[in-house]
Amino acid sequence: MPAPTHPLGRRLAAEALGTAMLVATVVGSGIMAERLADGNLAIALLGNTIPTGAILIVLITVLGPVSGAHFNPAVSMVLAARREFAVAELGPYVVAQCIGAVLGTVLAHLMFELAPIAIGDHSRTGGAQWLSEAVATFSLVLVILGGVRHAPQAVPWLVGLVITAAYWFTSSTSFANPAVTLGRGFTTTFAGIALGDVPGFIAAQLVGAAVAALAAMVLFPRRDPIGRAGP
Repeated sequence: MPAPTHPLGRRLAAEALGTAMLVATVVGSGIMAERLADGNLAIALLGNTIPTGAILIVLITVLGPVSGAHFNPAVSMVLAARREFAVAELGPYVVAQCIGAVLGTVLAHLMFELAPIAIGDHSRTGGAQWLSEAVATFSLVLVILGGVRHAPQAVPWLVGLVITAAYWFTSSTSFANPAVTLGRGFTTTFAGIALGDVPGFIAAQLVGAAVAALAAMVLFPRRDPIGRAGP
């Protein structure tokens, strides 16, 4: 995820667009997968997983040079805490990501001739689900920070692959993103989450991101704004 150098407005547009395309892919592929799987949940999940991992690789590769391709408030917060992203721009980034996420859900619904917005009713709550979200977000953030530190050109693939894997090794199917979680709270389709369960998921994701940031302080020392490794 390259350091952003473009004007803020352009970067916010890239964040909103990228997050919208990500959520449209998650929700849209979930709808398509459920319709084609004929009740086989494993096949439906596989049909949801592959497009999500693929679009992450594409979006980060294409939009990373514009905005850093965060598409995730938890990632933006961690980068700001590590002084690798301007704290003053954190709020606008998070707002752009959340707006993009909701618009992505609306777009997916319209493509499948559904009402633009539906209040999510798919219950996803409880200790196992919250732990899964913490683990998924920890894995994502740690992979991003390690990739940026040691293999920056591989970051798109690393992110796509870790999310693809986490769809299957977590009971929550790895939302790992507060903005995406919000967007998925406005659909009753396969990828949805009950809107009332969204806060619990987001809290778990932020905990996972914070723990990953602490781990990265030891494993991948932060870089200052001009790129030198910190102590």
